[in-house]
Amino acid sequence: MGHPHYLAGLDLRDRRVVVVGGGSVAQRRLPNLLAAGADVHVIAVDPTPTIESEPTVTVHRRPYAAGDLDGAWYAIACTDDPAVNAAIVAEATEDRIFCVRADDGSSGTAVTPASGHHGDLQFGVLAGGDHRRSAAARAAITAAFADGTSLTVEDDNRHAPGVALVGGGPGAADMITVRGRRLLAEADVVVADRLAPVALLDELGPQVEIIDAAKVPYGRAMRQEQINEILVERAKAGKFVVRLKGGDPYVYGRGFEELQACVEAGVPVTVVPGVTSPISAPGLAGIPVTHRGVTHEFVVVSGHVAPDHPDSLTDWNALAQLRGTIVLMMAVKRIDVFAQALLAGGRPADTPVAFIENASRPDQRLIRTDLSHAAQAASDEGLIAPAIAVIGPVAGFTDIDRAVLL
Repeated sequence: MGHPHYLAGLDLRDRRVVVVGGGSVAQRRLPNLLAAGADVHVIAVDPTPTIESEPTVTVHRRPYAAGDLDGAWYAIACTDDPAVNAAIVAEATEDRIFCVRADDGSSGTAVTPASGHHGDLQFGVLAGGDHRRSAAARAAITAAFADGTSLTVEDDNRHAPGVALVGGGPGAADMITVRGRRLLAEADVVVADRLAPVALLDELGPQVEIIDAAKVPYGRAMRQEQINEILVERAKAGKFVVRLKGGDPYVYGRGFEELQACVEAGVPVTVVPGVTSPISAPGLAGIPVTHRGVTHEFVVVSGHVAPDHPDSLTDWNALAQLRGTIVLMMAVKRIDVFAQALLAGGRPADTPVAFIENASRPDQRLIRTDLSHAAQAASDEGLIAPAIAVIGPVAGFTDIDRAVLL
């Protein structure tokens, strides 16, 4: 019996790709399209906050209209209206554009394989429309590459209902822990943050419910109480829920609040620590947060509120007197007032400062300056979130520039 599909690798660099629909399916497809260099256009009436805040995606907030596929090389129909999806496939077929139809794969002209990565190797699995089986095969292949064992596809094992609070690391998909990735592959529901490694969502089968819990800085956000309710509700409905966060659940991730909500509701919950950005981002940029003979302490500080805000719990004068490393998180918008508070507290003006933007991602950027010029450098360089600031002698280390970072 022949196979219904032909596997092929598409070169989408700088080529127009149209995604119609702005929900969880679109959200999970975007990372791999962007990683391939595609010129992605999303057409959706109400895109998720994560899609809306992605700077490299062109978002058109409106319904689909005939002609939207003009100039496209590839298209994905993933609205919640079957009639609209059918119209998109019809237009694509007429224009000889390969099109994936998310709600009915057999009616499209292409299907998205369960894909994975190992180093510079990419692989894809098709299972004749059995998405759970293809996802299980992909997970088995990924695990086999990781530990060298033989491939065994276990597609009938289901995780017991409950919640796992999983730290996804600083952003790159391969910096999540082994345990976190395994639990993610077993999830029935994934509640994902904007800064979580969203590329991993594309590895999940379409039967997995993806809920966007993005907290866009000073923009759209899902209330924490609503997130707690979703975790408890889905778990009590017999689902295994993974709460996928960036960094570590307990480092400004409100993980303990979610654990408390689950415990109070009688829902089994486990915590999977993640690689946290205040340590990993400097490390990825060649900056150690501690160094023998230079600094004996490092302090991680939230920049969520200004120093003079009544909700601030930080003693900025005491912080300024420390001689070690200060790592500021969520501080991009207010870096000027934080720098002034440290200067006023006695921190020397020539203290080295390093900004690390988009740590672990392909567009990671390192900006060096000093404390007196920190705000100006951030403005001049167009610093954007997510970014952290490293303040202290280690931020001025430059010997690493001559090393080879793998």
